[in-house]
Amino acid sequence: MNTRRLELWILLADLSWIAGAFFISDLLRFGLTWTSSERVSMQALLPFGVTAAVFWVALSFFMQMDGFRGGWKFSVVFSHVLFGSMCTIAVLLALGYLTRTYVSRLALAYFIALLFAGCLWIRVAARSLLRWRHKNGDLWRVVILGGGRVAQEVATKIQQHPEMLCKVVGLLFPREPVEEIILPANGAESVPHSSQFSTLEIANFLRRAHVNEVIVALSDAPTPEIRTLMTRIRDMGIATTLVPQSYELYASQPKLITLDGLPLVQLRDVGLRRRYVLLKRLLDVTGSLCLLLPAALLVIPFAVLLLIKKRRAFRWETRSGQFGAAFEMLRLNVDRPVRSNSGFESLLEYLSITELPQLWNVLRGQMSLVGPRPDPISSLGRYSEWQQRRLKVKPGITGLAQVHGLREFHSAEQKTRFDLQYVVDPYLLRDISLLLQTVWTLLLRLFPPTSPPLTYSVDWDSHPNEEMISNAHRAQPSTD
Repeated sequence: MNTRRLELWILLADLSWIAGAFFISDLLRFGLTWTSSERVSMQALLPFGVTAAVFWVALSFFMQMDGFRGGWKFSVVFSHVLFGSMCTIAVLLALGYLTRTYVSRLALAYFIALLFAGCLWIRVAARSLLRWRHKNGDLWRVVILGGGRVAQEVATKIQQHPEMLCKVVGLLFPREPVEEIILPANGAESVPHSSQFSTLEIANFLRRAHVNEVIVALSDAPTPEIRTLMTRIRDMGIATTLVPQSYELYASQPKLITLDGLPLVQLRDVGLRRRYVLLKRLLDVTGSLCLLLPAALLVIPFAVLLLIKKRRAFRWETRSGQFGAAFEMLRLNVDRPVRSNSGFESLLEYLSITELPQLWNVLRGQMSLVGPRPDPISSLGRYSEWQQRRLKVKPGITGLAQVHGLREFHSAEQKTRFDLQYVVDPYLLRDISLLLQTVWTLLLRLFPPTSPPLTYSVDWDSHPNEEMISNAHRAQPSTD
């Protein structure tokens, strides 16, 4: 289940392509001839290729450039590669200005275009290879021990990460108080759709099903029978992975340490670095000022129509900001959900044009371009402890949940999970990538695909119902 090998192979492929793009760009510019002047031009281009390779390695260290660590999503891959190419352009232009050496600008343009196209193709090819391996069954066979919300989330996460090359072949449900385990494993050798096994029979089943790993995801502390089963599984040579029960780990940066052989999990609260806060504010102000004019040209005609139709173009809504502080959020005067039969208002809401006036809140420092969407102030009383952690950062116009397609009709708990992923590991490069992904998301709304997008399936031996694999946390949907 370790994906570091895939990340390394993609990085090596990127570096090989950078070297290949360097020679191809020179070939496109000068052809197959080899004069002395062309050798000088190629030697002048060589430092740029080396710089691009070094910078790409550094960028891959700080950013998820492989495109798989967050679960495969083409908009994420496209945004990351595009952003990396843009940064590489900036670095190469700065290098050319500082060194003041001659270099063919056309060859450099060829190099950048080849860099973007090639790195994007590498990731698409890796995705196709993973799909082929999933189809041919060359997978790590996994059984999940547990039937609560944690086990359901583990199954869903594995389904969303094809790069793990895992196949969930069954779920073991401990039944209390009877010392038996229920296994839905339709399709396994001589195992019915839903069967009961004693702990003594589980080992034989795992051996027959050729299970490689058992993930223990219990909501409660394991009983003596479960601990005995885990010992037998390890004795069989089957890898055993344990999901920690403490949910505090979800919204922190855990670190495993040992004290004379005693394992300890250290929980470190995530704080916002001052440098990140300053750079994020600079990005908010700069981005808002750049977007203000085109947003105004887009919003003003709709505002005039709303003024004529409803006698009010904008509305102020009280929302919860950073640390729960209340503020007045500006948006177009459109109900959510749209209560009238107006297709005009539905279109504004569908394309999120109603939220563009919030650039004013960003300029005032009440919101950010990227962050969790702000909930009504009345929702704070229903927040659980882990939901309150999303209030550590400023709310945003767009966020990680929004680029994954979650909107007001989705569960607030589902969106909170993405928000916490953002809060736990904030960095400026991700903010810029999320802005690019937002553009992609809006374009898809304008031009929806004619066919459903390709997705990975875990290929369950027994296809669990929707209640089984869906998110276990249910809550009142938020308004954004």
